Amino acid sequence: MPSYTVTVATGSQWFAGTDDYIYITLVGTEGCSERTLLDKPLYNDFERGAVDSYDVTVVENLGEMELVKIEKNKYWVQDDWYCKYITVKTPSGDYVEYPCFRWLVDNKEVVLRDGRGTSRLPKDDKTRLEKQHRRKELESRQKTYRWSEWQPGFPMSIDANTHKELPRDIQFDSEKGVDFVLNYSKAIENLCVNQFMHMFQSSWNDFADFERIFVRIKNTISEYVMQHWKEDFMFGYQYLNGCNPVMIQKCTKLPEKFPVTHNMVADCLEREMTLEEEIKAGNIYLADYELMEDISPNSTDPCTLQYLAAPICLLYNNSQSKILPLAIQLGQTPGKDNPIFLPSDGQYDWMLAKIWVRSSDFHIHQTVTHLLRTHLVSEVFGVAMFRQLPAIHPAYKLLLPHIRFTIAINTKAREQLICEFGIFDKVRTCVFMSTSLISPNPSYYSNPKPTFYFDSSFVWDVVCIYYDSDDTVQKDEEIQAFVKDVCSFGMQDLDCCEFPKSLKTREDLTEYLTVIIFTASAHHAAVNFGQYDWCSWIPNAPPTMRKPPPTQKGVVDVKFIIESLPDRGRSCWHLGAVWALSQFQENELFLGMYPDEHFIEKPVKEAMESFRKRLAEVSSAIKIRNEGKKLPYYYFSPDRIPNSVAV
Repeated sequence: MPSYTVTVATGSQWFAGTDDYIYITLVGTEGCSERTLLDKPLYNDFERGAVDSYDVTVVENLGEMELVKIEKNKYWVQDDWYCKYITVKTPSGDYVEYPCFRWLVDNKEVVLRDGRGTSRLPKDDKTRLEKQHRRKELESRQKTYRWSEWQPGFPMSIDANTHKELPRDIQFDSEKGVDFVLNYSKAIENLCVNQFMHMFQSSWNDFADFERIFVRIKNTISEYVMQHWKEDFMFGYQYLNGCNPVMIQKCTKLPEKFPVTHNMVADCLEREMTLEEEIKAGNIYLADYELMEDISPNSTDPCTLQYLAAPICLLYNNSQSKILPLAIQLGQTPGKDNPIFLPSDGQYDWMLAKIWVRSSDFHIHQTVTHLLRTHLVSEVFGVAMFRQLPAIHPAYKLLLPHIRFTIAINTKAREQLICEFGIFDKVRTCVFMSTSLISPNPSYYSNPKPTFYFDSSFVWDVVCIYYDSDDTVQKDEEIQAFVKDVCSFGMQDLDCCEFPKSLKTREDLTEYLTVIIFTASAHHAAVNFGQYDWCSWIPNAPPTMRKPPPTQKGVVDVKFIIESLPDRGRSCWHLGAVWALSQFQENELFLGMYPDEHFIEKPVKEAMESFRKRLAEVSSAIKIRNEGKKLPYYYFSPDRIPNSVAV
């Protein structure tokens, strides 16, 4: 009788192995095998990292292999199992590979296809069995991955209140699934700031006093920030190179709400031009924090009043190409109680005005730039992907590494960090903003044109392997359903949302997929992993302010500033948070790393290899460029860009 050799690979992550019973059924064009228990007497099967082989005997040849069905039944207690792949050697000697890379839980079964070694669009499925498998997979996924509204007006999230409620395939692996609270506590311990926690609401004595919690954790950038934070060049430098490089905009006309005159700033202009002429020459910029207006500070600690501001800052690109602040107004409505602060004002007036801007920048960064535009938006893409794209779809395989652990980290965050009375409530004045104010900038997503270091030619190469024309894109009902799900459900058809509801061309599809990958990888890396560098020196990024913004000049001294800055306890909480959030995870996967071979076809592997070579060249160039710099910039170096939003 014909015999098929079945090889089963178990994952190497913690607890991937199982002692449960594993059954297999082979399905071909001419028939199917009996349900066969995979077991070797006196041998411990399916150990973590193991590759086990078994013979499956059939009455007659099954024809061309189509599907493999795997079932797991409880032996003693439920014991989850992670299957990497299955290969089948047919009686004729052919090898057919079935990528799996998923968990089998409870007594459920998994049906695998892709045995021909190629990813397939809906049009490529010809048989009833293939079409049925595709439809059933998506029907099952749509029941498992459900949309839920976390906060009114925010992008939708997955319907799960805790990490344990998530589907097993998107939970953290055990080695990464350490509770964030424990990581945070470890950060507090490692930074040796426990000694200050008992003085939670007491003020520091002076700026030098902040160094007492800074000694153990200095690095090249954070120490430089500590030494130069008072200087105007450092204030301006961060608008391009800090962890929130998205606020600066070219000023083509001064807004009426910000009545800066030439006489106010004439002493700071270097080109013998008027302010109006500098504006026309393209040398004047604005940073407007109007999103902060009318936001109420959190009230988790009724004993300590906290304050927010919505400043406007005028910036100047001087003759040495340095960005310098020219004028700061701490509110959106001009008037005598809302003065315009200038570099020519008293030392402490100007210092406090800049501190207020930096505090507002910190809140916008954390809530909008970081949380909304990377974490929450990436989750929308991830949930829609699971709901609308089957595992055999090339876009699913392309995107899967870039949503790895994203839904899990976001669920953990909603559970522990950004919930009411969560960790970040202890740290920051503002955790939630009015959602109508922080919807994603539509221009970023509708016309992203990433001009950083992400190479969209890789995505184009993959798209062209499977889509031979624009018509193929338009007729791919699954990719169109994915795009529509993102806009109509994930983004709730928000008026300000310009996500497309359909794609017309291969160029459209390439751009769309590139935005997803760029957002999850390079964008997140740029705004996340510099948090410790730029925010650990408390006066440079105060997470809370304990006095309201000054309404007149000449009343500020050092004591007033120190009493405005965070107290000792909140400074310590803040320091632990930015340290923990800036750390790479164990077994991090960076751009170009695809250890799970979802694609097994040669053209895609060649495209991946070409992509990796280009990334290596960029990493090398950035390393050389940073040599000897006092302020190196490495957040866009591909070897420091994780594939996904996972921290």
